[in-house]
Amino acid sequence: MKKNPIQFQKGFSLTDFIKRYGAESQCAEALFQARWPSGFQCPDCGGRHYSAIKTRRLYQCTACHHQTSLISGTLFEQTKLPLTVWFLAIHLLTQAKTALSALALMRQIGVSYNTAWSVKHKIMQAMKERDDRKPLTGIIQLDDVYWGGEHRGGKRGRGSQNKTPFVAAVALNEAHQPIAMNLNVVKGFRTTEIKRWAGKHLEPGSLVYSDGLACFSAVLDHGCHHYSIVTGGGPDSVTKEEFTWVNTMIGNIKRSINGTYHAINPKHLPRYLAEFCYRFNRRFDLQAMMPRFLVAAANTPPMPGRLLKLAEAYG
Repeated sequence: MKKNPIQFQKGFSLTDFIKRYGAESQCAEALFQARWPSGFQCPDCGGRHYSAIKTRRLYQCTACHHQTSLISGTLFEQTKLPLTVWFLAIHLLTQAKTALSALALMRQIGVSYNTAWSVKHKIMQAMKERDDRKPLTGIIQLDDVYWGGEHRGGKRGRGSQNKTPFVAAVALNEAHQPIAMNLNVVKGFRTTEIKRWAGKHLEPGSLVYSDGLACFSAVLDHGCHHYSIVTGGGPDSVTKEEFTWVNTMIGNIKRSINGTYHAINPKHLPRYLAEFCYRFNRRFDLQAMMPRFLVAAANTPPMPGRLLKLAEAYG
């Protein structure tokens, strides 16, 4: 039987990771290249020449004398952790086929739970911001999903206040194989909300398949083609070919979340969903995960702890 080349690719082993990023100097050099691939650029005036203040680990612009550190203005700003710890956390979270809880990360990188939680959420935030810049295109399977369940005695179904709605979209190539995935929490399945979501996450001209939920026709307002297929509900509704991949992805993600996390606060669900999307969308080249994420981290604004704990904006 022929092996799946994506599933059985070599990947980026822990041994390879240690060889490349095992020292603080190696991590600093990798982050420098990710932040300034064409050489140092002053964040204040854009100057290209600098002098290094080694005692304070700062770069001083020759033109305007502005001083900046390697991590200022990035995901790592004001961190007290060595870059080696950050890089190990990034490696573990990007290479895992399934999710890794903050508790498991705590044990792997040797920090407190609160620190591991903060590191994990900052990494997931960078994942989310990166993928939010890349709308889906081509053939797209679309579905409405809910996370959570009903309180005892509460309202069931779409009206349940204990459920968090999110849109699941999977882009396919011409061979109808999945290429990329987008999972974004929405305020509800209303026409105005789907129109807003489509404007941010779909390329005009895409061919969108959805079930008979009326609000999905809002993708037409964004210049997409839309085919609505009434599934009728029940077990047979998830077997329709037009929704094979989106249903498969939804099932995989729900099983992984339930198997990894004791509980998820609904206000942080967007980041957890983004984590799955980020890994799935880059599964074709596992060895490139680390350098690609470092570019994302270098271009992700700082996220103070007080902001991490707030409810996230809907995608």
